[in-house]
Formats: sequence, structure tokens, C-alpha cells
Amino acid sequence: MTEPRPLQGTSQPSLSPAAERMLAKAREEWSRHAFDAAERSLIGVLALAPNEPAAIRMLGMVAQRRGDAVRAIECFRRVLSIWPDDSDLHVCLGIALFERGAVDEALAHMRHACELQPQSVPAWYNLGEALVREARTDEAINVLRRALELEPAHLSARLSLSKAQASLGEIETAIAGFREVVRQDPINAEGWFGLANLNTVRFDARDAAHLQRALTRNDLPPRHRELLGFTLAKALEDQGDYAKAFDAFRMANTSRRRRTPWDAAGEHKRVDDILAAAGTDAPPPLDDQLGREVILITSIPRSGSTLVEQILASHPQVAGANEISDLSQVIDAETRRRGSSFPRWTADATAEDWHRLGKEYLARTARWREAKPRFTDKNLLNWYLVGSTLAMLPAARVVVVRRDPVETCLACYRQCFSEKNGFGSDLDELADYCADFLRLTRRWLDKYPTRVFDLQYEALQADPEGVTRRLLDFCDLPFDAACLDFHKTSRAVLSAPSAAQVRQPMLRDTARSARYGDKLDPLRRRLREAGVLES
Repeated sequence: MTEPRPLQGTSQPSLSPAAERMLAKAREEWSRHAFDAAERSLIGVLALAPNEPAAIRMLGMVAQRRGDAVRAIECFRRVLSIWPDDSDLHVCLGIALFERGAVDEALAHMRHACELQPQSVPAWYNLGEALVREARTDEAINVLRRALELEPAHLSARLSLSKAQASLGEIETAIAGFREVVRQDPINAEGWFGLANLNTVRFDARDAAHLQRALTRNDLPPRHRELLGFTLAKALEDQGDYAKAFDAFRMANTSRRRRTPWDAAGEHKRVDDILAAAGTDAPPPLDDQLGREVILITSIPRSGSTLVEQILASHPQVAGANEISDLSQVIDAETRRRGSSFPRWTADATAEDWHRLGKEYLARTARWREAKPRFTDKNLLNWYLVGSTLAMLPAARVVVVRRDPVETCLACYRQCFSEKNGFGSDLDELADYCADFLRLTRRWLDKYPTRVFDLQYEALQADPEGVTRRLLDFCDLPFDAACLDFHKTSRAVLSAPSAAQVRQPMLRDTARSARYGDKLDPLRRRLREAGVLES
């Protein structure tokens, strides 16, 4: 999402000349992205005029740029009490609320912004982007089309529209949209990566040459260079040059690793702590049927979890919620409330505590049960939270999806994740992450054999009907043939790399590692040392 620019000339008429000069200085600093300097100037303005709305507004926008949504919300609410009909303020507040997980309130402010200023492209675009992320895809498409009617050259809106169309399986329309983006802006990294991320577009030698030329530019921001690098690697794969493709993946991932913080040692300790906490049983539940509606799916990325969700969401009793974050937000809120760390506080949680948290989660996810009684939660961080989930929701079912470790790590290495997933940029760290995932999920399987299901991706490929029947039995769902024809199911799939793939019948062979030969030998060695791969 993108916030509107700070408006000019909105300060109070009574502002002193010194405060006016300082506010003008803050605006100039903002325009240069000198946010620390802008913040100092704004604090100076507020020292002279504590209720100056233009300064408070900009202070909120500085906080938003830094990722401090709490402070941004506080600032924007203060200013809205003075300027209640400011469309851009409602957009900014909506973005900040969305980042904090207050989705309904966020959407309400964004919709109100569109009502206040129907010609505002930022209002329509941000509403559309939020709706895309919430899988309200049909509405998102209409909203984004409105933004493009107002400004046909708004490439961010066109990109979001293409992603939304891809999520609904409108692949050819999405391809045309991404191609239009790169036609208007030939080095648009998001447009090129959008094409690559569909995993169905075959790049030709001309595309590869264009990408190689684009990467010779010295003015590319790191993120854009990385997206183009991943796309070039895909183009080189399409040309059969796996050695050069691996080099392109390595260059892009090396850049990502420099920019993306990842504490591998801290991650390992986190798993150790969760394993230690798992040694203590939760108290007997107040309601052992609570959470029967929930099917938790967890895996390492690129392991088949989207396929499994698509199979389950093809059942007439199940809605697919995609990668919702409600579970982690409930746990994080309890962690803050207790002033402790997770999972340390879980040892002190009472049956009443777990029941309260379970009810809160069910309340937050109620919209996924409006049309169907069951739903899937596929957030890829759920594997940390299985023990807590089953304490909160004792009747929930958990599906652990795992794939061959070498294929899993390679697939993650080939994927340009968001900055939140720093583990994917280094093959050694990927091997360690995979090992931690397996040792923790094995603990869940051992401790909860009737509530956690072990689903191997390759077994599903080899015997789709047999594994699907066992999966449905585990979830206490009657067999339905629609689950075998999952590719015909119409729903939004927000995992872009999988959105096109799940519209196709089951692929029996998706292995790639053999094509890279000895390039992956260090990865294999690391996995063997971790006890994950047999000698």
C-alpha cells in the first residue's frame, strides 16, 4: 500500500513564523526521504504549537514509513478529530489499522475515503490492495478497475489487478496485465516478476536478453534488482541453462540476504524453547469440542500446502481462508498482555485462558464460516503454534505438509519472498530451517497423533485419491469427488506462485534438483549433517 503525500498549506492560520519555517523544512526533508530529520523538525513545530494538525499528520506518516503503526494510528486519530472529512487521512489511518490487523475498521476508513473523494486514485488503489490481501477478490477487482479508469497509467493498480485476476485463475488476463505494465515501463521489476511468479509463462531468448540489459543499470534499487534477477533466472531455466540460472539465483539471494535480517541462531533457540514448553501438558479443556471448525495447514513454503488447501477447499463443507494471520495475532496480543515471552507464558496459562483465546480466534475468523461450516488456516508460521492451537482449540485438526528436503530448499531458494521471510536467501540457512521444522513437527505428530496429520507431498502426487481420502477421514469430512477435481474449484488463491498451478490437474513430477546437479551438493551435505537426509 502507499500513503498519499502530505498536503501543502494545511497548517493553522495562527501558526507562528518560526513554526511555519520549521514545518516547511519538515516537508522538504520528507520529500528527500530524510525521515529522521523530518521528525526532529516536526517535534520542533509541536513544541511551539502542540495541536498543529499538519505537523501531527506528518509525524504519523513518518511513523508509518518506519513501520510504527501504533504511533501512526494515534497521530491520524488526533488529526481526524480536527479534519474528519479529509479523504487522505482516512486512507493513512486505514493503512495503519490494516497493518495492526484491525481489518474491518481499516476497510471502513478506506471505503469512507472513496466516498469523501470519489476521484481519489490513492483511495481506490489502497482499498483495492487491502481487499486483495484479504481475499475479497471480486470486490478488489472492481475497485482496482475504478482506480485505472481514473488513471490508466497507474501501474501499481494494474499490478494489483493482475495479481487479483491470477488469484481467481484468470491467468491469461493476468499475463496481459503484467505485459502491459512492462510495455509501459520496460524495466518495471514488479511487472516482470509478476510474469515469472505465475510459473506458467515461458520466457524466450529475447526476454532473457532484455532482463540481462536491465540488470546492467546502476540506478536500480536493491529490491528491483533482486526481482529482475529472479526473473532472469527463470528465463535462463526456460532456455535450459541451469548453470547460469543458479548463478542468477545466487546473486539475487546474496543481495536479499544483505538486506533482510535473519537470526538463524535465534530461530534455532526459538524452536528449542517451543520443544521444551511442549513437554508440559495444557490443562484439560473447558470445551473439548471447541475449534471443530478449524483445519490448520502448515508447511515450509513451496512444499504443497496451497495444493492441499485447494483440495480441502473443493469440499462443499470447507472454505479456504489462505494465509490469514489471526492465530499469530491472538498469540502475540496475549504475549504483550502478559508482558512475557512466547512460549514461556504458556506454562502458566489456565484452561480459562486457553478457552478465552480460542473463542477470540473463532470470533476473528467468523467470516470464513458464513457460507460453509469449516475453514482452512494456511499461514506458513503456524508450525510454531500447533501446541498452543490445540490447547486453544482442542477439536481443531492440523495438517503438516512436507516435501523432499532438497526439493523444498531449492524451491524456496528459487522464490523471492517478502522481507519477512529472511530464511530463504541462503541454502545453509534453508537447510537449518528445514531441520528445525521437521524436528518440531515430528514432536507435534508424536504428541497429538489423532489431531495432527502427516501428509507427504510426493505421496499425494503418487496416489492422489488414496491420500485425499485419508486426509478427508482425518478431518472428519465425507468423501467428495470434487476434491479430486480441485483444479476446477473457483476461489481466490493468494499464493502467487501456486495460483496458476492449482488450476491444473495433479502434476506427478515437479522435482527440479536433478537439473542442478552438483550445484546442490553443499545443500545435500548440510541436510545430511542435520540428520534430515539419508546418506
